[in-house]
Amino acid sequence: MALNPKSYCAYVQDLPPDNLHRKYHDKQYGFPLEDDDALFGRLILEINQAGLSWITILKKQENFRKAYANFKVKTVAGFGWEEEERLRADAGIIRNRLKIKAAIHNAQVILQLQIEHGSFKNWILQQGQLPLEEWVKRFRKIFKFTGPEIVNEFLMSSGFKEGAHDPECSCYLLAKAEIKEHYGL
Repeated sequence: MALNPKSYCAYVQDLPPDNLHRKYHDKQYGFPLEDDDALFGRLILEINQAGLSWITILKKQENFRKAYANFKVKTVAGFGWEEEERLRADAGIIRNRLKIKAAIHNAQVILQLQIEHGSFKNWILQQGQLPLEEWVKRFRKIFKFTGPEIVNEFLMSSGFKEGAHDPECSCYLLAKAEIKEHYGL
């Protein structure tokens, strides 16, 4: 059976192993993330992709990691005006003021979720399996810059929602096993 021609799996299948899209697909996309900092980092990347190509974000991924304190939730939650200005001047990332403010706000929200639910991951898991519309409502209620596409991609790319890999994809069973092990899904 052939891969879905519109899927990310089909897009990357003939790319060389060192291609950024291929490496992301084979090692990160649809696989569970270890902790809240990694989840926060993925949320930052998904938010910054809005209106841009994913390859732009993949090329800047390490710049984002450095600019946002290795995606440390607690550190970014404490960013003030000076850090905002530093981020707005950093040509290595997307310098959109609303996206920068959203990252800081969202880190503060995640800190609160950690207090209330033990972790950001726990908050996501406690929601259960929801239709996308419900996920979007819950994200928009507390987070900034989280529309339907961002929420959908964040949940799929971090393994909380089905659909990252076609069942025929070589990564499908591996991702599914890791999701079960890490998230119990």
